[in-house]
Amino acid sequence: MARTNFEKLEVYRLSERLADRIWDIAVAWPNFAKDTVGKQIVRAADSVGANISEGAGRGSFQDNKRFVRMARSSLNETQHWLRRAYKRKLLKQTDVETLRSVVDELGPRLNAYLRSIGREKKQGDR
Repeated sequence: MARTNFEKLEVYRLSERLADRIWDIAVAWPNFAKDTVGKQIVRAADSVGANISEGAGRGSFQDNKRFVRMARSSLNETQHWLRRAYKRKLLKQTDVETLRSVVDELGPRLNAYLRSIGREKKQGDR
């Protein structure tokens, strides 16, 4: 299957990495934890990439920016659920370190992507 434009974005691939890692962690939790925190955190993390992809398919820069802002909000929600999972001792220290490195990179990349949308290239820019 050929890649679509959003799949070529590093920020999108990073969001996939976060969502996949969270999925791998949450599916191993006990049923009560999966049914409460697990479902919420997976939905929030999946929503980051879903919003990036939906925005990229929109017809205007403003629509795209709106969806990237929603992706940022979903990342914030993901961070909330990660904090809850940590406080409830559902995350191992190695999970925390792995997820923190992805989250710490994804936030600034979302901001950079948001700033880049619709920016016109000037003569001589590459």
